[in-house]
Amino acid sequence: MARLFSSFRLRELEFRNRIFVSPMCQYSASDGVADHWHLVHYGGRAVGGAGLIIVEATAVCPEGRISPADLGLWDGHHVDALKPITEFIKAQGSVAAIQLAHAGRKACTNRPWLGGKPIPPTEGGWQPLAPSALAFTAAHTEPRGMNISDIDNVVTSFITAAQRAQEAGFDVVEIHMAHGYLLHEFLSPLSNQRQDEYGGTFENRSRFPLRVVEAVRKVWPDHLPVFVRISTTDWVEGGWDLEQSIKLACLLKDSGIDLIDCSSGGLVFDATIPAGPGYQTPFATTIRHEANVATGAVGIITDPVQAEHIIATGLADVVIMGREFLRDPYWPLHAARALHIDIDWPNQYKMAKR
Repeated sequence: MARLFSSFRLRELEFRNRIFVSPMCQYSASDGVADHWHLVHYGGRAVGGAGLIIVEATAVCPEGRISPADLGLWDGHHVDALKPITEFIKAQGSVAAIQLAHAGRKACTNRPWLGGKPIPPTEGGWQPLAPSALAFTAAHTEPRGMNISDIDNVVTSFITAAQRAQEAGFDVVEIHMAHGYLLHEFLSPLSNQRQDEYGGTFENRSRFPLRVVEAVRKVWPDHLPVFVRISTTDWVEGGWDLEQSIKLACLLKDSGIDLIDCSSGGLVFDATIPAGPGYQTPFATTIRHEANVATGAVGIITDPVQAEHIIATGLADVVIMGREFLRDPYWPLHAARALHIDIDWPNQYKMAKR
């Protein structure tokens, strides 16, 4: 039996294999509401055999959206639209997860296929929030530096979003603390230049993200896991780095986080990133060993043998794949064949199994 297809357990939740679908924004919602595209998109990956489906970055408040077309969980009507999706995912034997997010200073941009540029206030845009009044690029709207009331309100937004996620039928929530969005912005000294208790030292820069984690963990059921996605490095001198990520991972584990999804980058638009097959896997390995916490490897993982090697050699506990699942919703079924493993196929597709 390939280790890639072995079951995996966190708290009281069991995953049928170690292949997880990474949260990938679809930019296809209206007023935060999921539609048929989301049902078919996520449902197809569940039919394809993934152990866990993480629904895309979902805004905890309207101003926390990357674009006006992002999913949301700031209102009860979002829950009803997500329920059919979680029901279908779980009916296929997969686990349904959702990533809770706030875009911070990178909010209020257009859909990627429409150019992805910032939307000015004259065209319906809004002023983003951030730890400090530092724009992501010269073209982006300057954000408003958050006051203590803003920070408290965002913590509350994460709490209510987590509660709605549970109501919608999700069994895992992932807190987005990566890719230059709000919580990552507080962590990195490059974007956080505050002079109060939320800026300066590592402890202060970590304070707000940890408040969010502890608040979500408190309202999320004890028998179900909570994940966090981090950027392990900014890839820029003087920014957030692996050493700080290890310290944060230890604190996250102590706060009840069950798995750390180890990505990188996104804070600085012109950072030089040495991307290549499995280039972020060493981060997952280091954090797994140093913090003694389960990790997910993500980043240009495309080949079944590559994925099996990551799991079989203990480099990470799971592989979390994004773009490869956009290319092939049935990647796990094809990977099993490549690794000479016999796994069950959906009854409706069994005529094509051999």
